[in-house]
Amino acid sequence: MEREKFGSRFAVIMAMAGSAIGLGNIWRFPYMVGENGGAAFIVVYLLCCLFLSLPVFFCESILGRSTRTDTAGALRKFLPGWRARLTGLVPVLTAFCLLSFYSVVGGWSADYFYRSCFTGFEGLSTAAATSLFERMSSSVWEPVLGHTVFLLLTALIVLAGVEKGIGRFSKFTMPVLFITMALILWRSVTLPGASAGIEYLLKPDFSQLTGRSVASALGQSFFSMSLGVGVILTYSSYMKNDENILASGGWTAFFDTLFALIAGLAIMPAVFSAGIRPEAGPSLVFETLPVIFSGIGPLVPILFFASILMAALSSSISVFEVCVAFLVEHKGLSRKAATWLVFVLAWVLGVACAVGPAVFSFCDHLTSNYLMIFCALVFTMMVGWKMKKEEVRSVVTNGGRLRAGRILFPGLWFLIRYVAPVAIAAIFLSNFLL
Repeated sequence: MEREKFGSRFAVIMAMAGSAIGLGNIWRFPYMVGENGGAAFIVVYLLCCLFLSLPVFFCESILGRSTRTDTAGALRKFLPGWRARLTGLVPVLTAFCLLSFYSVVGGWSADYFYRSCFTGFEGLSTAAATSLFERMSSSVWEPVLGHTVFLLLTALIVLAGVEKGIGRFSKFTMPVLFITMALILWRSVTLPGASAGIEYLLKPDFSQLTGRSVASALGQSFFSMSLGVGVILTYSSYMKNDENILASGGWTAFFDTLFALIAGLAIMPAVFSAGIRPEAGPSLVFETLPVIFSGIGPLVPILFFASILMAALSSSISVFEVCVAFLVEHKGLSRKAATWLVFVLAWVLGVACAVGPAVFSFCDHLTSNYLMIFCALVFTMMVGWKMKKEEVRSVVTNGGRLRAGRILFPGLWFLIRYVAPVAIAAIFLSNFLL
C-alpha cells in the first residue's frame, strides 16, 4: 500500500509548525518563563533552540525521510533485536503520555471557548478570573467533559488522513492563529502597568538562573518544537522525495520561536498589569486572559479561544498520529481501528489527569524532563553515529542538488555528531541530580 504524503511544502511547514506552536507556546511557554527567571530563561531557551533543538529536528527529519516509516520502524533499521523494539516503543509511549495530559489542557481551552461564546468575561476581575479557573479545574465533570470533546475532535481529524485531515486543518488554522495573537499582543502591551511585564521579558537577570532552569529551557524547547516524541520523524516520512528538509525545518523553527516570543509578549505584560504572580504555573494563561478581555467586547475572546483551541488541536493530532502510525505499520490495524483504540486508551489516562492534579503534574514532568530528552538523544545518536555520513549528506542535499544544503552540511554534521549528543546527555543526567 502506498504511503500517504502531504500535498505541498506549505502543507508540510504548516503541519510541522502547527505541531510545534500549539499549546506549547501559548499555554506552557509563558508560565515556564514565569517560573524560571524571565528574560534570562528566554536567552537560554533561544540558545537551546538554535544549537540543540534544531539539530534534533533535522535528525528526526533525516530519519523519517530516509526510512519512510514510523518511529519504531526507523529505529529498527539501526538497532538489532530487542533493543530496537524496546527503544522504538519509548517515543510512542512518550507521545501517548503527552496526548493524555495535553488533551486535558485542550479541554480547558474548549471550556473557555464555550464560555466566551455564551457567557463572556465582561467585568471580570483578577480574583474572579482566578476563582473561575479553580472552580472549573477542580470540578469532576467539566474537565472530563472538555477532555472527552477535545480528544474526540482530535480523533476525527486524524481519521481523515494525512493530507485531507492533518494538512488541510493546519493550513487553515496557523495563519488565523498568528493574526489573533498579534491582536492580543497589541491589547496586552497597552494595559496599565504592562511595562513591568515587558521589562521582565527583555531585561535578563542571569542571577535568577539555576541548573534546573537550564534543563527546563531545553525541555521547553523540545516540548515547543514537538521533539522527542517522533512527530517530526513521522511527518517527515510523509514528505515527497524532492522536499527540502532544511527549508521545512528552518521555517518551522522560525515560526515556532517567533510565536513563542509573541505569546510571551501577549501574556506576560497582562500578568503584571493584573497583579498575578508570573510563577503561577499551568493556570497562568487561563487566569490572565479573561482579565485582558474584560471591557473589550465579545469578539476578541471568541476569536482568541477559538484560535487557542485550534492550536491545541494542531499539536494533539500530531502526537495522536505517532501512536496511530505505530499501530497501523506494526500491528496491522486499519487507520480507523488504530484511531479509536488510541482514543479509548488516551481517554482513560486523560481522565486520571483531569481529576488528579498529581497525575497531571507527573505526566507533564516525566515527558518534558525525561522521556522527550532521552528520545532526542537516541535520534541524534542514530543519525550522527549509526548512519553513514554520505547517506546523511544525500538526504540533506537531495542527492547533492541543493546548494544551500552542501554549504550548511559540515556545520550541521558537527552539531549532530558532537555538540547535540553531549549537551543533551549532560542535561538529561542533570535532571536526576537537580
